[in-house]
Amino acid sequence: MSRSYRDLFVSAADGLRLYARDYGPETGGALPVICLSGLARNSEDFHELADALSRDPSKPRRVLSLDYRGRGRSDWDPDWHHYDIKVELDDCLHVLAAVGIEKAIVVGTSRGGLIAMALCAAHPELIAGVVMNDVGPVLDLKGLLRIRSYVGKLPTPQTMQEGAQILQRMSGEQFPDFTEEQWWRMARGTWREADEGLVLSYDANLMKTLEALDLRTPPPDLWPLFDNLKSVPVLVIRGANSDLLSDETRRLMGERHPGLTAITVPGQGHAPSLDGHLVQAIRDFVARIEDRT
Repeated sequence: MSRSYRDLFVSAADGLRLYARDYGPETGGALPVICLSGLARNSEDFHELADALSRDPSKPRRVLSLDYRGRGRSDWDPDWHHYDIKVELDDCLHVLAAVGIEKAIVVGTSRGGLIAMALCAAHPELIAGVVMNDVGPVLDLKGLLRIRSYVGKLPTPQTMQEGAQILQRMSGEQFPDFTEEQWWRMARGTWREADEGLVLSYDANLMKTLEALDLRTPPPDLWPLFDNLKSVPVLVIRGANSDLLSDETRRLMGERHPGLTAITVPGQGHAPSLDGHLVQAIRDFVARIEDRT
């Protein structure tokens, strides 16, 4: 993996140190892109996309790929209750303010898409467009239960290759077409090398946020949050095998946002890997937004 990014560290409101990968030119006329990952994922997941967008020969742009608190190279929070979307939204705003980004396109995978909706509701002037990767205003119970079954509970592999095999055994049904390279990249975003061997790339206390959910109660209505996106272009990517974003929810999203663009990725579940042809699809989406501004 080429080292095409700078390390960016920013202090959160409570002093916790946050990390982001900072790709591309720091200044210029192109709209920057902010990449927000899934619940237990991190900036590693966006490397291929961020590299392509930041080195685009026609219009290179700045791309920030964030690690939420308790993930990747950001500090772990001593209070797991702070692993909360409202806190993570505030953290994102601190990072954007620190680097002087006043308007951007947001690419959000799963939890990142929820934060993108919250960003647009709280600060619509910041958002030029949103890519929602396998997430919407309705989260299917089956997917939530599956995520809760493994976050913070994975066995510790001896090697990254063994880690890739663990993930393939666990999620192979969702991703039957994944290559060895894709499983290996997923493993690199799940574990990291430490003095004692491989360790999780996230605070295992994240599992407590899921265990605290009462899945018997009706979930909050997120459609009003989604409706805030009607003023900006939206691209929805859905894995054909997804158990978190149903095809019905994706259809309803299109009805409520007539300008929405949707892509279904065959052979992938929750959440599709943003590589290969999806990189070009997102580049085209970003270019269309640029042409409008």
